[in-house]
Amino acid sequence: QVQLVESGGGLVQPGGSLRLSCTASGFTLAYYGIGWFRQAPGKERERVSCISGRDTSTYYADSVKGRFSISRDNAKNTVYLQMNGLKPEDTAVYYCARRPSYSCSTNVRAFDSWGQGTQVTVSS
Repeated sequence: QVQLVESGGGLVQPGGSLRLSCTASGFTLAYYGIGWFRQAPGKERERVSCISGRDTSTYYADSVKGRFSISRDNAKNTVYLQMNGLKPEDTAVYYCARRPSYSCSTNVRAFDSWGQGTQVTVSS
């Protein structure tokens, strides 16, 4: 059974950091493109970052470049999203998702399995 579980969200002050984890079961993360998405109230779900399954190429939305970093630990079957310099506009529910391919995509519909999400709130 394919399952993705996110953790690491919380409340943080502007300028602070959080590290989100996405742990997979039922499949091997290393063979798939894994994306991090976020959705704020009243907004569409957007891709924040993605790491490909073959060559570990990484991709970032312009809004998070230089602040967020995605990585993968194959031994733990886990993908991380390190978020630094957090801003109030980063507040959202963050989801990880699997694409049934080694490559990445910005299309939400290209991903077939999703975690339950973890809330990130950036506020003073």
